[in-house]
Amino acid sequence: MIKAIIFDWGGVLVDNPADGLMDYCANALRIDVNLLKGIFSKYETVFQKGEISENKLWNIICKELNIKTSPVNSLWKNAVKHVLKDKNKIYQLISLLKNKGYLIGLITNTEIPTMEYFFENGYEKYFDSTTFSCAENAVKPEEKMYDITLNKLNVKSHETIFIDDKPEYIEGAKKVGINGIVFKTPEQLVKELAALAIMDEH
Repeated sequence: MIKAIIFDWGGVLVDNPADGLMDYCANALRIDVNLLKGIFSKYETVFQKGEISENKLWNIICKELNIKTSPVNSLWKNAVKHVLKDKNKIYQLISLLKNKGYLIGLITNTEIPTMEYFFENGYEKYFDSTTFSCAENAVKPEEKMYDITLNKLNVKSHETIFIDDKPEYIEGAKKVGINGIVFKTPEQLVKELAALAIMDEH
């Protein structure tokens, strides 16, 4: 019996923000976006694990590029505010699932400024538990991310479904016994949940 449904954030609850975030930051720093992507990729995981601050990240990147650092307090949070676009159909689905009595969780690989944005805008009201990589010093598909969420929700792995747009993160969930759905569209997700008798298909 399924008791909890866990969602990814980027690519499921919001349109995938990766390219938009890089475009915004590259424009602000007045550098080529592909140049920024190449350097950022070296530090993305430690940034998402909360091992380095945003300030330190930009100091390292700008030193490598021999450019001035951004004058704004949090370039990343400004980018997040500009780029993130909610998928309203998914939030409507979450409300329906909560009304049916399911626990709702969140597991996301994300950075401290992005996590701050999440709480500053009250998104936690949709969830019974939230697990952010930057707060746990771990990233999907590490088992720790899934185990923490199961403990927070007080459910067993076979009692949960995890929804993510990246197949490798679904595979990580399956390794600890969690059921998985690879997200493509809201309509596809509703069909797959209906096939599992989680909800009616409309």
